[in-house]
Amino acid sequence: MISLDDDLLASNPLRENTVEHRIALPSIMVIFGATGDLTQRKLLPALYSLASDQPPLPASFTVVGVARRPWSTEEFRQKMEDGVKKYARAAYDEELWKTFSAGIFYEQVEFNDINAYRHLAETLTQLNQERGAMGNRIFYLATPPSYYSDIVRNLGAAGLASDSPQNDGQGWNRLIVEKPFGYDKATAKALNAELGEVFNEDQIYRIDHYLGKETVQNILVLRFGNYIFEPIWNRQYIDHVQITVAENIGVEGRGGYYEDSGALRDMMQNHLMQLLTLTAMEPPTGFSANSVRDEKVKVLHAIKPMDTSTLLKNTVRAQYAAGITSTGKYVPGYLEETGVAKQSKTETFVSAKVEIDNWRWAEVPFYLRTGKRLPKRVTEIAIQFKRPPFSLFRKSGAEELQPNILSLRIQPNEGISLKFGAKSPGQAMRIHAVNMDFQYGSSFGAEPPEAYERLLLDAMLGDSTLFTRRDETETAWELVDSIKAVWENFDSDTPMQSYEPGTWGPQAADKLIETDGRFWRRL
Repeated sequence: MISLDDDLLASNPLRENTVEHRIALPSIMVIFGATGDLTQRKLLPALYSLASDQPPLPASFTVVGVARRPWSTEEFRQKMEDGVKKYARAAYDEELWKTFSAGIFYEQVEFNDINAYRHLAETLTQLNQERGAMGNRIFYLATPPSYYSDIVRNLGAAGLASDSPQNDGQGWNRLIVEKPFGYDKATAKALNAELGEVFNEDQIYRIDHYLGKETVQNILVLRFGNYIFEPIWNRQYIDHVQITVAENIGVEGRGGYYEDSGALRDMMQNHLMQLLTLTAMEPPTGFSANSVRDEKVKVLHAIKPMDTSTLLKNTVRAQYAAGITSTGKYVPGYLEETGVAKQSKTETFVSAKVEIDNWRWAEVPFYLRTGKRLPKRVTEIAIQFKRPPFSLFRKSGAEELQPNILSLRIQPNEGISLKFGAKSPGQAMRIHAVNMDFQYGSSFGAEPPEAYERLLLDAMLGDSTLFTRRDETETAWELVDSIKAVWENFDSDTPMQSYEPGTWGPQAADKLIETDGRFWRRL
């Protein structure tokens, strides 16, 4: 187990960027769609946890929930209190909640009613004066994407979008947009154009909660803060990369929504692409928002285009069937889920082989897979290095040497593991693979903050490094669009596979990687 040197931690300049040194200005966060699960399960618990960590969240911080339901402020506060008790990282404290909830309000708004936005503007002006918000506002779109256009257009019409300096030159407006960012590249461009008509690009924060996870951010520190890794982070030493985003649940009653997305759009276009770009990017010139995001976009542009025959060979789609899970529970198949068409062609599993056509990664395949009803909930990036020459140990009768693997566990049990060979005790030269592990919880002695805590605080601070830029959202769709087009146009050549619940997907996914003489990791 890796331990941390307290003296090194105390002198580490990176500590200046830790949460206790990042103090947000007073502001008002307006959450559209505030009666939904996202607000109760993620957003309010994250804000409450930030309020418990002194001093990043000012005591005067204000939340205005906006939705169509005819709730009162007291009803909204009660619902949010229930969510904080159940989901917040920080322990519930009655006194803290009393102070925090005094800044929580609710407004009933029909999203297409301009008069409701004018009334909202009056409410925000009043709260700004009473709460001392310094004219700073964040608008969070936690609604289905179909409402984005109406909300953004009416915010502009009500004068709530443009930065209008108040209070001696202070005051800003920012917009946080939840995924999905469009349905394909064309709709992503259209959505970005609509947002751009009302907000400037530097006001827009497209949020992917994966980028708020500590282990995702640690990819940059691992690579660029440790000299031992970057010199071997290339085609000369790395054999291939595996990225897995697995869920052990099904669609959980959201079949109607999932029918319009599927695993390809729901997971590969955003989460998998984010992990791929952070793994493959070149060193940025600095850690400013645009420097990091420039390098991520370069990776997306460098993904090697695939013709139809290559896409047919390098992608697999599948749906989970009915069956018994590893816990002994019977679960229905995807086609039996509520809201799913009986002849649905929506995939719940996808695997793909992609290549990055640049100097660093030429001929190094990246194998991606994601799916539902898999054996466990786990997200991992595995860097498999090339095997060492075996000749040194052959005469001693040693077993075949195993490759070194550096695995980055994003969730759960966040940490990093390095697999290497070691001699086992005894007279014979026997080599066994062992792991050297780093785990966040045990090494730092503290639970890492939730992803939304980091991202919400970043938005308050005006730091867009961990948010997705316009060109990145559009470019990320190109691979997904090309795969989807082949699946739709060559349906008989890309049959929908089936897999049992509690397995790692269909046999075709195993064949995809085994054809190259490689194997999926056992997670």
